[in-house]
Amino acid sequence: MKGNDFRLRCAAVGVVALTSCAVGPDYQRPDVQTPAGYKERADWKLAEPKDELARGKWWQVFGDSELNGLVEQIDVANQSLKVSEARHRQAQALVQSARASYLPTISATASSTRSRAASARSGGGDVVTNHNLSLGAGWELDLWGRIRRTVESNDANAQASAADLEAARLALQSELATSYFQLRVNDAQKQLFADTIAAYEKSLELTRNRYAVGVAGKVDIVQAETQLFSAQAQSIDLGVQRAQLEHAIAVLTGKAPADFALRDIEASGGASVDWKVAMPAVPVGLPSALLERRPDIAAAERRAAAANAQIGVAKAAYFPTLSLSASGGFSSATLANWISAPNRFWSLGPSLAETLFDFGKRAALSDQAIAAYDQNVATYRETVLAAFQDVEDNVAALRILEEEAKVQAEAVRVARESVALTINQYKAGIVSYLSVVTVQTALLSNERTSVGLLGRRLSATVGLIRALGGGWNASDLVVVR
Repeated sequence: MKGNDFRLRCAAVGVVALTSCAVGPDYQRPDVQTPAGYKERADWKLAEPKDELARGKWWQVFGDSELNGLVEQIDVANQSLKVSEARHRQAQALVQSARASYLPTISATASSTRSRAASARSGGGDVVTNHNLSLGAGWELDLWGRIRRTVESNDANAQASAADLEAARLALQSELATSYFQLRVNDAQKQLFADTIAAYEKSLELTRNRYAVGVAGKVDIVQAETQLFSAQAQSIDLGVQRAQLEHAIAVLTGKAPADFALRDIEASGGASVDWKVAMPAVPVGLPSALLERRPDIAAAERRAAAANAQIGVAKAAYFPTLSLSASGGFSSATLANWISAPNRFWSLGPSLAETLFDFGKRAALSDQAIAAYDQNVATYRETVLAAFQDVEDNVAALRILEEEAKVQAEAVRVARESVALTINQYKAGIVSYLSVVTVQTALLSNERTSVGLLGRRLSATVGLIRALGGGWNASDLVVVR
């Protein structure tokens, strides 16, 4: 009869454990205000492809094989990415640790001791030898959902760390692409200076020939030399930025700067660098889709979910804790009959623990959890607003820079025509060499501006792709099992 009572009690405890509830609020994604469309996109008539932004290898839309190879190395060798990946593995391990609390903890103990107790009459007691071998098990029943809320919180944090990892990867990919384009624009400007210097040298030779026959003054030679040396100095100065960009790309790909180099004009003996890049059309989509496409937004939202679960953990502290414990083994004073039925012992039973007074500690922890949740919700909403701004900024930049590039192309065309006309006039003796210097300087300035605009448009395109999440989607986040 006693055995039946015990089994009934165990069954009742199991039913209570299975039907227990989790205290604290169930999570609902915080509301955010999402505009119907992007403001800066309204007047942007750039043709867009029908498909969504390519998943994964978004950098391939630029059609640069060298860039493709460089970006691929980030996953293999970038140390900053390895830091984020290690943090994600830590978060996953915390989930597994929390899930282990659903199951009993089993322990084993073996000991052999000799002891003597003090005796008031004899000054010393008998020496006692005791050998123990035991197994113990303990199981906390999750009546109020403390363990479930902890698992829920850790799982959300693990998902946030996964989104952080993707955000870090996207940031590094974007940084490398931007640095690469800046370096190639630097090379294009270097080539521009090489062509300009060659033109200036011809102008100086022409001026010297005219001076030799007495149709030009010494001042024309001085002006031509000044113009030539100034262009050469500016060309040399470009080397500083190029070296720094090359070093930055080396570190991003996990290499020491001394072991990394990208081909340039000087390395090719002054020959033009063959660099072709496509200006892709990036589908912007609707603002509501941005909530699922940016990993930083997903990370912020998951942290809000984790903070919400911590409120339940704090609330569960108000309720008693019910645990089941069991132990059994053998204890004997001699090794000969240590493990035998007469030396067997066991214990089994539930325990209920409740904190009666803590002088406001649990209330403070609950308030702290609620405040942390409010903080994470505000962070999530701020991240969403910043994402909308990021997209608007880059869409506006692309739209305006596209218009500017068209006008600048006309400015370059007219400047080249002006140089040709002015040089002919100088040969005919109609204008002074100062006029030649003026129009050649204007041409160089306009050509540099045109090349710089290409770089700015490429950087804005990379920025827009990054602002849109690089083709990532929150559905890529999975629950850790």
